Amino acid sequence: MNVKNNKRRRESQERIEKAFIELLQTYEIKDITVSDIIKITGLNRSTFYANYIDIFDLADKLREKLENEFSNLFAEYDYFNERTGALKMFTHIKENQLFYKTYFKLCYDDKHLVSVYDAKRAEKEQITGNLKYHIEFFRNGLNAIIKLWLANGCQESPEAMAEVLKLEYRGR
Repeated sequence: MNVKNNKRRRESQERIEKAFIELLQTYEIKDITVSDIIKITGLNRSTFYANYIDIFDLADKLREKLENEFSNLFAEYDYFNERTGALKMFTHIKENQLFYKTYFKLCYDDKHLVSVYDAKRAEKEQITGNLKYHIEFFRNGLNAIIKLWLANGCQESPEAMAEVLKLEYRGR
């Protein structure tokens, strides 16, 4: 029986996701087929379709999973109030580069990894006028920094990247 959270189903989903991530490192999403995935996993086509509508459904579900994992990592931590929070974030990114490269590849440029914004801090800094623009600017800027760092193989240390963020935020 194909129960939603049974062990066999979870293992199949993990194998499919792993194969998809592997393929994403070489190919664009539009060039990846269900056949490619089942060849790598050794699973049946019906197993894929029991879990996903198509490749884009797989991509959406994987992106959501990655967003949730990132959010859960920092759920109890106010990572933009202190340099140590930015350091924690950049350290995690460096240690999990494939995870983040995959996330950004799945974003279709309309989502943001940094989905949490410290409105209390903005209020403290008296950033009230056009707050929605400030938030969008901050999120896009941070994501651009992360993407560039990943593209360069995370050559700079997490400490150096936390300092970049601090300087860009002008020590607020």
